[in-house]
Amino acid sequence: MGPLDFIFHLLGFVLPAFGVAVLVALLARWLLRGEMRRSPWWAPVLVNFFAGVATLAGGLVVFGRDGKMATYAALAVVVATVQWLYGRGWRR
Repeated sequence: MGPLDFIFHLLGFVLPAFGVAVLVALLARWLLRGEMRRSPWWAPVLVNFFAGVATLAGGLVVFGRDGKMATYAALAVVVATVQWLYGRGWRR
């Protein structure tokens, strides 16, 4: 595998985490108008992205391959939970 192929594979691996991170952070900013509006928009995206990549890497280790639906379900649950924790959802 050449370096360009490696970059494309790596981007294909992390792109679902990035997409879910951006979507969840922007929806939380739109729906939860209180504390989420005071923080910069990129901070929860960054936190959600790293949690999502860790989840995808864990799914790769557990299942031995990428792209399992259980891993993507875990990605959605983990990113939503991290966003809830970031927005201090337990205080509501």
